[in-house]
Amino acid sequence: MNLFRTLRLALMMFVQFFIWGSWATTLSNYMTSQDMGGAIPLAFSFGPLACIAAPFFVGMVADRFFNTEKVLAALFLLAGAAMFAMPAFAGTPLFLTLLALHTLCYFPTLALTSSLAFHHIENQEKEFPVIRVFGTIGWIVTGLVISLVLGADSSATPMYLGGGASLLLGLYCFTLPKTPPPARGESTSWRQIAGLDALKQVRSKPFVVFLVSATLAYIGFGTYFPYAPVYLADAGIERVAGMMTLGQMSEIFFMLMIPFFFRRLGVKWMLFIGILAWFVRFGLFGWAAVDGVYWMILLGILIHGLCYDFFFVTGQIYVDKKTPAAVRGQIQGLLVLLTFGLGMFLGAQISGAVVSLVASADVISSPEQWRSFWGVFSGAMLVFSAFFFLMFHDKVDAEEVQAT
Repeated sequence: MNLFRTLRLALMMFVQFFIWGSWATTLSNYMTSQDMGGAIPLAFSFGPLACIAAPFFVGMVADRFFNTEKVLAALFLLAGAAMFAMPAFAGTPLFLTLLALHTLCYFPTLALTSSLAFHHIENQEKEFPVIRVFGTIGWIVTGLVISLVLGADSSATPMYLGGGASLLLGLYCFTLPKTPPPARGESTSWRQIAGLDALKQVRSKPFVVFLVSATLAYIGFGTYFPYAPVYLADAGIERVAGMMTLGQMSEIFFMLMIPFFFRRLGVKWMLFIGILAWFVRFGLFGWAAVDGVYWMILLGILIHGLCYDFFFVTGQIYVDKKTPAAVRGQIQGLLVLLTFGLGMFLGAQISGAVVSLVASADVISSPEQWRSFWGVFSGAMLVFSAFFFLMFHDKVDAEEVQAT
């Protein structure tokens, strides 16, 4: 392992997720403070829509015409400028327009930074997890800085912080190792990029059930990030962004424990627990809303590692072991499109509709309304987990997972 190269790539990953973490857990409360609470579902739909568009941008443009480090530099500079300008237009349609521009530039970088890192490391299985974990650390650091150092959870400061970090990372990308376009001169189609052509080669009932369940599970993510920060603030928690970093801390723990649990539980039980954890999380939030039991809120945040690692990371392992090498990348891309794209988009839109259903205005204003809100999604996740458990019948050998 080249230590200097690893540190350079780890810094890239750290700042990238520092940017995302700066607004993911603070934007809702800022918008509420600016009387823009009714636009939260729209605001949190931009990211999923960008995730849907990102594979086509990366596959059609970035992979074929330009060096990856130059594409990253341009995207981060545009994303940073858009976010830095957002607070000046709070309360106007231009605020949301700039947010849409930021997400459209930012989310393609998630695939591009991984691609660049893989291009310059020798042992992907050993080196990439070390590099990637710095992204989670970056998310944690930004939340702690915003909450514990600056005390700026509901202010414009996180946007200035994230925008400034994006501008700096854009400049830093020009110094990264030259990474020529990996598919220069090759032809492709939108069906290939979306993974639909590759899906024909792995189509089976268990695999289709898994993809449908993955989409449904990520409705939980599309609900959690827009409304959990508002809920925590209403519950009297002042350092919301800092509190929510506990979820990323648990993510690191459960990530390291995946091989241990896989040997004992197997793929079906891990995926099932990953969906069921959302039922538990939303149920805890619902009960705590009225009863004011803060340990329930804390536990609901801490099981984030189960919600994410046990389903998405385990799902990536399942895809890796059940697909031919020739189409594995396309199917992994399809999984991201269905989860971070379609699933989270549905979550943002449905959660906004449920707010309108349980509240008299566009913003939830009482503990009873919060209990109804979380109760709807807790019940939905219970149904989704039952669907998966009854319909999914497949396995991956534990010995195979130990090699990943």
